[in-house]
Amino acid sequence: MEVTKWGAKELSDRIKARELSASEAVEAQLAQIERKETRYHCYTRVLAEEARERAKEVQRRMDAGELADSPLAGVPVAIKDNICTKGIPTTCSSRMLKNFVPPYDAAVIERLQAAGAVLIGKLNMDEFAMGSTTETSWFGPTKNPWDVTRVPGGSSGGAAAAVAAQEAFLALGSDTGGSIRQPSSFCGVTGIKPTYGTVSRYGLIAYASSLDQIGPIARSAEDCAAALDVISGTDLRDSTCIPKESYGYSKALTGEIKGMRIGIPSGYFGDGLDPEVERGIRKAADVLASLGAVVEEFELKAVDYAIPAYYVIASAEASSNLSRYDGVKYGYRTPKYEDLQEVYLKTRSEGFGGEVKRRMMIGAFVLSSGYYDAYYNKALKVKALIKQGFDEAFQKYDCILGPTAPTTAVKLGESLSDPLKMYLGDIYTVSVNLAGLPGISVPCGLDSRGLPIGMQLIGRAFGEKEILRAAHAYEQTGEYLFAPCTE
Repeated sequence: MEVTKWGAKELSDRIKARELSASEAVEAQLAQIERKETRYHCYTRVLAEEARERAKEVQRRMDAGELADSPLAGVPVAIKDNICTKGIPTTCSSRMLKNFVPPYDAAVIERLQAAGAVLIGKLNMDEFAMGSTTETSWFGPTKNPWDVTRVPGGSSGGAAAAVAAQEAFLALGSDTGGSIRQPSSFCGVTGIKPTYGTVSRYGLIAYASSLDQIGPIARSAEDCAAALDVISGTDLRDSTCIPKESYGYSKALTGEIKGMRIGIPSGYFGDGLDPEVERGIRKAADVLASLGAVVEEFELKAVDYAIPAYYVIASAEASSNLSRYDGVKYGYRTPKYEDLQEVYLKTRSEGFGGEVKRRMMIGAFVLSSGYYDAYYNKALKVKALIKQGFDEAFQKYDCILGPTAPTTAVKLGESLSDPLKMYLGDIYTVSVNLAGLPGISVPCGLDSRGLPIGMQLIGRAFGEKEILRAAHAYEQTGEYLFAPCTE
């Protein structure tokens, strides 16, 4: 049996049907990681023995009649390395936290464990989630399984690459400005950023607290829906979690989208968009229209200002959030110093990488006296305008369709040497975070070099069911389903 080619939900169903055990699933996954990990470098830590013990425990629970309703029972799941795991190092792929071992589990880890999922490892990422290529990791870059000379995207690049390379059935990432969706696009997998407040951020090490959200990366909308069914829900430890009467994302996957109104912002097809990506998106729109959806172009207000507003707000919050890493309480501390001020200066200079320092300095600048109103306060006003633009659009449309990224995966080192180019790569994703909306990236074809193209579906607040339904319906056409990378 080629176990690692199955989807997460299919795997769980087969374990429940006793076609294989949870332990056999874990062994198949570990064998695949051993075969491919040296080539792609998706993980910062593989938890082989812990996973084997956990699989035995899960199998006992399943044999006792428990977990019958869990869509992820027995499924090995990989976790981005900025999500806290009790007793297991959580590093944010930074030297600053290389020895940090959390004394507690994040809320999503608790929910996965309750559902019978098996934690298989921690995934590589851009340092403190700051980057779009997974090249800023202190552990070294992850490589795209479709072409190892190219980036997997970021900051959840390890997660997307692991799913694409069959090194993970399912992964959890975090998305601050596209960090789930953009790498999903580059690696030809499906990833969803939920509405802000749907999934608890308790135990997620913050980059920009008002924008961060945890979400799944998988091989299909069906698997993403199953994962959201498990990890969504109110958490009293996170005041930003918004109670809802029901979730039931998997039940929304009817395959029927007849009459659904889908808008395409005309401004999305401007300068900077690769013509092959545009052709892929327009072809996907035609497929959705053939399924009965009403697809039309419209003008979306204020999104042209999303990139500068996002980087001002995110950098300001990063500057504040990362001020706690000073070498005093936890994390890296410089070995040589003479006084407290030198502890601060040398610890932060040595502990943080270049991209993190750049964003912290930008954040400190825009929050400083004399510049707060000119930059940060103005960015907050633009954020409100962007949300207003989406609110007006959703009075007419059920979801919005566009590219996930302006290009397919770029060469390693190509955008890292040009930070502005890297920032502009987030042009289609950051507005979703600024407005607190859900967005999903779905593979919709390949370019002439054989690299995946991703389309993005954006929903109204708490409209995950609509975008998952549309994504699932598109996938069922067979136009472009997940194709496990065979390199």
